[in-house]
Amino acid sequence: MDRLLVVGAGPKAMAVAAKAYVLREMGLPAPHVTVVEPDAVGGNWLATGGWTDGRHRLGTSPEKDIGFPYHSTWARGHNHAVNQAMMGFGWTAFLIDRGTYAEWVDRGRPSPEHNLWAKYLQWVARKSRVEVVRGRVRTIRAEGAGWRVTVEGADGETAEIDAQRLMITGPGDSRRALAEHPKLLSIADFWDLAGRRKLPASSRAAVIGGGETAGSAMDELVRHDVLTVSVISPAATIYTRGESYFENSLFSDPAKWRALSVAERRDVVRRTDRGVFSVRVQETLLADNRVHHLQGRVVRVADQGDGVALTLRNDSRPDQTHAFDLVVDAIGGQPLWFLDLFDDEVADLFELAVGGPVTQARIEAVMGFDLTVEGLPAKLYLPNMAGLAQGPGFPNLSCLGELSDRILASAPALAGTAAHSELPEHVRTH
Repeated sequence: MDRLLVVGAGPKAMAVAAKAYVLREMGLPAPHVTVVEPDAVGGNWLATGGWTDGRHRLGTSPEKDIGFPYHSTWARGHNHAVNQAMMGFGWTAFLIDRGTYAEWVDRGRPSPEHNLWAKYLQWVARKSRVEVVRGRVRTIRAEGAGWRVTVEGADGETAEIDAQRLMITGPGDSRRALAEHPKLLSIADFWDLAGRRKLPASSRAAVIGGGETAGSAMDELVRHDVLTVSVISPAATIYTRGESYFENSLFSDPAKWRALSVAERRDVVRRTDRGVFSVRVQETLLADNRVHHLQGRVVRVADQGDGVALTLRNDSRPDQTHAFDLVVDAIGGQPLWFLDLFDDEVADLFELAVGGPVTQARIEAVMGFDLTVEGLPAKLYLPNMAGLAQGPGFPNLSCLGELSDRILASAPALAGTAAHSELPEHVRTH
């Protein structure tokens, strides 16, 4: 059996699981998909995941669902049928199933709250009958032309899962912060306090980061008792995500992406994806005169009376220090968090594949068309690293249908049916 193991039960995992189910139902080749998830399906969109309180709204249109953009290129002669079948897993189908489609349309097709988006992903998981193993990945080892992954369950017991292919998703640990300081909160700490209505009053607060994680934190913070709140980011200002047809089309359809130079690609990503707020959040902040922007990178965190002092560095001027009584580290995920899971052999193989000490830039340079790291003996899919080489929509929610196409079209398996059991044969417990 060809098995694709996915780390993290988010939108990318569900997109692949749903399309694999559709292909099998049509008698077409697809791997068996197993997902390892420590929390719940869609956990990072729930308050328990530490990245949100679940009540803030999705920054991307929900119509960019797990099948979008619905122009499959998986196999000639089957693509139309695949697209039609995937519509059964779409956002609209989910609302129809819940009996809320008309209400959603009548309200102007609003973006859902994060917890509703998680419910959509859970609905996809049930409908696709994907196998979900509850646990946390601890170690990834090479096993011939495949992988052996050690998973630790909530009870502390470990199991090993063998897979021919491996996909790693997710942003890493939401509980990490720049430094340990009582006035400096991780994003998980922030949402925990906000959810329990115990966020302390602040005369001068700050949020570090310029992306959507920071935007959601700012959107929440201005609803609390703060006199001023500063956004700290390296950019000259806070940019709004590009939402015109021309920007969106590059995310939805990466066909034009390869024609752009690397410099042009970086410029597109910088202007439209990394370090930008959604239009809705930006409009909220613009109307609030307590909100300010400070340019720079935080290079030092120190005590200052009852507060915390942040030293900001800019290339064009001397370092500046600012004092706050509450700071939220909302820089976002750690792109290379998964490297800690590799054993020494895999770490060596990875370094050989990228051509030197592992950096984000080196990984981005070797991402193949099928979203794998080229040069490894087994398939390792890293869609979060594929934006620069293959298209800006792959790391986010902008072309999940294209993502599943590319992953499932590589080294197709023999057609089979999904297995469902508490302890599958491929899992060895310890």
